[in-house]
Amino acid sequence: MVPFRQFLLKIHSRCNLACDYCYVYESVDQSWRDRPRAMAPGTVRRAAAHIAEHARTHALGEVHVVLHGGEPLLVGAARLDAVLRTLTDALDGVAELRISMQTNGLRLAEDPALLPVLARHGVRVGVSLDGAPATHDRHRRRPNGRGSHADVARALRLLTDGPYRDLYAGLLCTIDLAADPVETYEALLDFSPPLLNLLLPHGTWHTPPPGLATRATPPATAPGPTPAEPVPYARWLCAVFDRWYDAPRRETGIRLFEEILVLLLGGTARSEVVGLTPVDLVVVETDGTIEQADSLKVTYPGAPATGLDVFRHTFADAARQEAFRVRQRGRAGLAPVCAACPRSAVCGGGLYAHRYHPGATPTPFAVPSVYCADLAVLVDHIADRLRRDVTRLRATAEPVPR
Repeated sequence: MVPFRQFLLKIHSRCNLACDYCYVYESVDQSWRDRPRAMAPGTVRRAAAHIAEHARTHALGEVHVVLHGGEPLLVGAARLDAVLRTLTDALDGVAELRISMQTNGLRLAEDPALLPVLARHGVRVGVSLDGAPATHDRHRRRPNGRGSHADVARALRLLTDGPYRDLYAGLLCTIDLAADPVETYEALLDFSPPLLNLLLPHGTWHTPPPGLATRATPPATAPGPTPAEPVPYARWLCAVFDRWYDAPRRETGIRLFEEILVLLLGGTARSEVVGLTPVDLVVVETDGTIEQADSLKVTYPGAPATGLDVFRHTFADAARQEAFRVRQRGRAGLAPVCAACPRSAVCGGGLYAHRYHPGATPTPFAVPSVYCADLAVLVDHIADRLRRDVTRLRATAEPVPR
């Protein structure tokens, strides 16, 4: 059994934005409607106790708790402080607790009491920003239709220019094919992020992502060096990669690219997006139900469900479930076409949710990612750049004195 090391707690299940691509509110799984808005103190205590128990049982030196939503900062400063104190007390003397949060950032500027609470508990803060104002506001709007970029930018300045810089974990950006890739990257650099996460929009073979409407049938064989079908996401990402890779100095980290580079060099990824590292993340919803990754909400209603909750079950019960174990088998857990592909150790078959095809057997996830062709081109492009650099370095290296 692979123990969980990442625990994602949904401390608030509603949001103050109405993003048109949101996988929680705009996808087929609408379970959020039946859940409480905020995680009750008793639920937090049960989840924290089970995290500590899991860490103790598996002798984990460190656990990572991610506060999520909805928009987690909607709980307010007092309730947030109570959640953080409960987690800290439960893990004290058991394991090192690392806490992070993913937020749209709006409440940071609206409620001055929040940042001191986050600082007191050392919470690392990731903020969602989709690039330039026009791009961001095309998708990330308030419920009244007003864009949110200016408000997010104001919140980010509190992180980047003040005493809370150490809390700033980076930016999360969902790719928009209508936006220029290099302009998007440089707009994100304006906020000096220590790390960027560039996310492919969630989609499946049943509901393809934007720009891939013709992609309805999974490939029967691994893509060749130059797939005949359009690969708009690969082109977008390759343009950003070249701009980032060729910069005269390191401007920021880009997690997707760094993970692929590490994997190409024989290392191990720390992400479920690429690579074959066993999944070690579990979700607790506001009502205490234990679930799989949120991204599965784009596949079919109830897809993340396990039937477990923190009141009657432990995380060990969850870890024994086939739903988690199937994503911990490495190459053996991939579709046959993926297992036979020379890129599989790097792309890892793509994000699990992106493999969904209702007609696939023996499970609806037994096919390659809907982004298979794009991932193939991106991996090959990065591998080619890396290969050329290694060749050049070998040719110019000074002989080692004997």
